[in-house]
Amino acid sequence: MGPLDGVKVLDFSVMISGPLSAMMLADQGAEVVKVETPGFGDIMRILGTSKNGMTGIFANNNRGKRSLVVDLKTDEAKEVVRRLVADTDVLIQNFRPGAMARLGLGYDELAEINPDLIYMSISGYGPDGPYSNRRVYDNVIQAASGLASVQSDPANGEPAMFRTLLCDKAAAYTACQSITAALFARATGKARGQHIELAMLDAAIAFMWPDSGMDAVILDDDANRQPTLAANYGVTRLADGFASASAVTDSEFQGLTAAFGRPELAEDPRFADTLSRMANFGEMVTELADAAANCSLHDFIERSAQFDVPSSRINTLDDLPSDPQVINNEVFVERDHPIAGRVREPRPAARLHGTPQRVSRDAPGHGEHTLEIIAELGFDADALRAAGAIA
Repeated sequence: MGPLDGVKVLDFSVMISGPLSAMMLADQGAEVVKVETPGFGDIMRILGTSKNGMTGIFANNNRGKRSLVVDLKTDEAKEVVRRLVADTDVLIQNFRPGAMARLGLGYDELAEINPDLIYMSISGYGPDGPYSNRRVYDNVIQAASGLASVQSDPANGEPAMFRTLLCDKAAAYTACQSITAALFARATGKARGQHIELAMLDAAIAFMWPDSGMDAVILDDDANRQPTLAANYGVTRLADGFASASAVTDSEFQGLTAAFGRPELAEDPRFADTLSRMANFGEMVTELADAAANCSLHDFIERSAQFDVPSSRINTLDDLPSDPQVINNEVFVERDHPIAGRVREPRPAARLHGTPQRVSRDAPGHGEHTLEIIAELGFDADALRAAGAIA
């Protein structure tokens, strides 16, 4: 059994922040019902690469769930939800503040039905404040949180975006951890149900701050200011490819120059120790760039391992499935999806040896389990269909 075996989750969320969180709970053994609207449901069902109507991004964020399609504009559909809530442990929603309450499905209303309900509300900016009702996407929160400024080009100071939905995923992981903390609090008698409110803005800042905010932590003017650890991150351009490497200590610098085939650089008085390298940083970068340009990727990686230099070739997404360490770690699972055909998915990253996680059931088709769930709840499907609550 997974660590969350027996936990029941209702996932009203769309996009990534909520759905990915619910999917992680499913991989940990929870039973998850994804509640969708008529039409196409979650917009992730229609964005990006697809086959037979199943997109890669939807599959990546919604495996392990059953799909229930109901029209929440009808009273009958709301009654279906209320009956589900009565036997639910966790509800996840990521609509703008007040949207669920206007449907009569806010925390206060549903807690009357089920006082043990853990109700997760994810929003862009939070439940109140000057920006709370603004529409957001991941890139907007990258801008608002300061993450885009962290990516600024050192040459011209121009900010840049991470080309991955970093804030959505940071919010998803934060939500998942908060939900399991609330489940633990309930199980140990510290609380019954509770409302958890999570702003993507808050999650993004908390995610960024431990290292990117290291200079902004100490406020006194007489502090000894230094660049952040990642300020000088860059790509090493080799003769026939790209890598990334770090040399912090003297021994690592000696190993780096040896990996480039230029061990004499470590003996140069300009670069012999950390203080000298800092004083002659520009010259050092020029020398190392010239050395890298005349070194093959293969030789650099082999010598880096030999001389204990932290380094890696820069893998593309196509490289990952054949990377020896990725293969060793069994990161990817390939299987046949009933709609999308052959798919490749990463397994849950953490390995729980006593209560293992799993790559849970395939991501569902839109409304695939509606009739099944309706029957389990004891409703008359024909009556709900006649009322317009289900298709």
